Amino acid sequence: MLTNERGVAAAKVATLPPVSRETEDSYFGDPADAPAAPMGAHFAEIPLDSITPNPRQPREVFDEDALQELVTSIQEVGLLQPVVVRQLGPARYELIMGERRWRACREAGLEAIPAIVRATDDEKLLLDALLENLHRAQLNPLEEAAAYDQLLKDFNCTHDQLADRIGRSRPQVSNTLRLLKLSPSVQRRVAAGVLSAGHARALLSVDDSEEQDRLAHRIVAEGLSVRAVEEIVTLMGSRPQTTQRSKGPRAGARVSPALSDLATRLSDRFETRVKVDLGQKKGKITVEFASMEDLERILGSLAPGEGPVLQKSLLDGESEETED
Repeated sequence: MLTNERGVAAAKVATLPPVSRETEDSYFGDPADAPAAPMGAHFAEIPLDSITPNPRQPREVFDEDALQELVTSIQEVGLLQPVVVRQLGPARYELIMGERRWRACREAGLEAIPAIVRATDDEKLLLDALLENLHRAQLNPLEEAAAYDQLLKDFNCTHDQLADRIGRSRPQVSNTLRLLKLSPSVQRRVAAGVLSAGHARALLSVDDSEEQDRLAHRIVAEGLSVRAVEEIVTLMGSRPQTTQRSKGPRAGARVSPALSDLATRLSDRFETRVKVDLGQKKGKITVEFASMEDLERILGSLAPGEGPVLQKSLLDGESEETED
């Protein structure tokens, strides 16, 4: 049963004049090329079983806790905001906006739902759903990136045109689309909310997918901040430059596959760059670190207990300099 409160809200919506779609449905490019606005919208009570979800809904993950809160609210006061649908045929409708509300009404045991019915072309389904979710901030970064990518293909438009259409800046659109270049495992962490968009953007500077995965694991395991990740990535990015400036191994240095393999295994062990150099009489191992936190982490493996000692010594040294 629909409640009186929901019915009052629905009645108010029913008295609204037809909604113009001229602005919202205009094409990219010259406004003169845009088609005429579709018919106005109207209100209706529609059986839930007559509505199917939007197949191009960009949102793939629905917060279960938030959904249950909405179910409880609907059971207590009814649905106060109608969903938006388009009619496919006699007693057949497709959602444009409001899939979470539609799901909650089904779980709440309602048989019908208040809806605004309006004409929408197939190619506009994704755009309409994307705009609603962006305005509600309900898409995770990967869902948003995938929706942008699909819109670029559907409308054959530039990043600038897409940014204008959805009310975002061009750099924001471009940076979001770059998230699709992350390794699959990193993308899954971002989609699950384990990694933030800031962490993901920092990881984009790492070309090797395996290195991306290793650094993503460190971010989660150690709770690294975005700034710390950026420092680590900057340090990792200096490798090609160092190699490019070098004209070759120094005089007397031995170049051995075994030493290269050792350096690789040590790099994997300490999750940072390690160099192994062996000359005629002596050699050296260089272990790089990006920050004091990174150094303490490495010392924890090399020399347990030395990290706190080093930190105390540095703090004491800073205190003496301040007193001087």
